[in-house]
Amino acid sequence: MPIGKGDTVRVHYTGRLADGTEFDSSREREPLEFTLGKGMLIPGFEAAVEGHEPGDRVTVTIQPEDGYGAVDPELVFTVARAQVPDHIPLEAGTPLQLSNEQGQMDVTITEVGPEEVTLDANHPLAGKELIFDIDILDCKPAKK
Repeated sequence: MPIGKGDTVRVHYTGRLADGTEFDSSREREPLEFTLGKGMLIPGFEAAVEGHEPGDRVTVTIQPEDGYGAVDPELVFTVARAQVPDHIPLEAGTPLQLSNEQGQMDVTITEVGPEEVTLDANHPLAGKELIFDIDILDCKPAKK
């Protein structure tokens, strides 16, 4: 029976970028389990599985709008270098977690200048085309 909304699906997947760089895979751990249509995954991944059946292998290319979205320039900002605690390595690519009155925010250092540090709060895969190789292992139909 084809997989539909509300079904619980188990898959193994490998995610890579257009240049072939692998960014995630479930193949060396437990399969990913999710309920289709609950918004637990990016929309393009859910759409790739819907309508398929256990045993199917799917390769899908997901555009940014169906993945982690476009890069939002408003989520890139600078702080004074003096505001960064001494124990944090000031290197591009370093992930940080900031806290303020609204909660916590994950950011990545993208540039380090003599006076300022540039931080990016976009998801690391925002603005990127994603390619997933998906093996559909199992599906438990939704209770009607």
